[in-house]
Amino acid sequence: MNVRRSAAVLAAVTVIGVATPAVAADPSPSASPSVVLPSGLYGSADPQYDGVWRQSLALLAQHTVGVKPAAVGVEWLAGQQCASGAFAPFRADATKPCDAKLMVDSNSTAAAVQALAALGGHDAETGKAVAWLKSVQNKDGGWGYAPGGPSDANSTSVVIGALTTAGEQPAKVVKSGKSPYDALLKLALPCTDDGAGAFAYQPDKKGKLAANADATAAGVIGALGKGMVVEAGAKTDAECAGSGDLTPQQAAANGAAYLAKAVAKDGHLNSALAGATDQPDYGNTADAVVALAAQGGAEQAKQPLQWLEQNSTAWAKQSGPAAYAQLVLAAHATGTDPRDFGGTDLVEQLNATGPAPQQAKTENNARAEDSDKDDSGLGVWWIVGVGLVAGIGVGFLLSGRNKRQQP
Repeated sequence: MNVRRSAAVLAAVTVIGVATPAVAADPSPSASPSVVLPSGLYGSADPQYDGVWRQSLALLAQHTVGVKPAAVGVEWLAGQQCASGAFAPFRADATKPCDAKLMVDSNSTAAAVQALAALGGHDAETGKAVAWLKSVQNKDGGWGYAPGGPSDANSTSVVIGALTTAGEQPAKVVKSGKSPYDALLKLALPCTDDGAGAFAYQPDKKGKLAANADATAAGVIGALGKGMVVEAGAKTDAECAGSGDLTPQQAAANGAAYLAKAVAKDGHLNSALAGATDQPDYGNTADAVVALAAQGGAEQAKQPLQWLEQNSTAWAKQSGPAAYAQLVLAAHATGTDPRDFGGTDLVEQLNATGPAPQQAKTENNARAEDSDKDDSGLGVWWIVGVGLVAGIGVGFLLSGRNKRQQP
């Protein structure tokens, strides 16, 4: 589970007052003995907290690089939806109706919308999900992880991405006169404060904002009105500028300036979890690459991208499909080949974490068809050869066969 998911789950737990043991202690926990993993699910870790999230990222990343996901994987994701339109992190038995005890959330729902909308053919599901998201929008225009929870930069941003992907205009999704951008701008730090230009996850109990790199990466993408899949933007300098009332575009530029400064020394972000050992945060660094590329072009994201190419292999292998997907999306945002990412084929590794994609089957079928064509062509050679044997000898016929069989 990446830091964004861990922080969001912990925040939701605080809201509803339920103790959750060490949600973020292990980024790739083993599946619980009582959990039977569905055949369509990506990854082998316990999906209790991130099943829909990692499935959505995996399918979205595959689609982004031209891989057609396995139908069973897409069906599993769509089948996780509740009648209300919302998604929970995981429903072990999707045949049972969702009840009031099931903890649905904005992040799982928004991620599923982005994946299903991109794949196409799921207008009914995405329409219901978007309607549910609108129904739980806070009065400040944003979203918290859990319905009714205070708005945070990460949740608001991933919902903005869902709205955009589903064909909505986030600026027009308003509650009490406030749009999602209003909520985000309230979490943006001015250039004159510590953490200049960053986004805070949420205000603290005293209403003070503290810079949070993870929230900043999400906030940049949200302020730009984009989803998880982005193209590199126009090249700009990473500078924090502007004061007073910021526009979303200015807030995005300031956030990118903060991220550029944060990665300048080591090429990566460090873990933002309270109490965690100071160590590289691969997932957030990948998110920062996407944010930097979207705001200031691929060149601005070059340093953290190169660091990921050199250092992320073991992390992705341990963390599973969501990690591979994050790296694929980072590669895509910078125009980097995800099939040769520091010598690793991210697409192949991602595909291997779940059911074989349809494209792989298509390629196998194509090779079989080519083989049939070769055999058919060889048959023609035999027919022609039979007519020529009398005049030109067996040697030429065998030579023709040999040439035909050479690669």
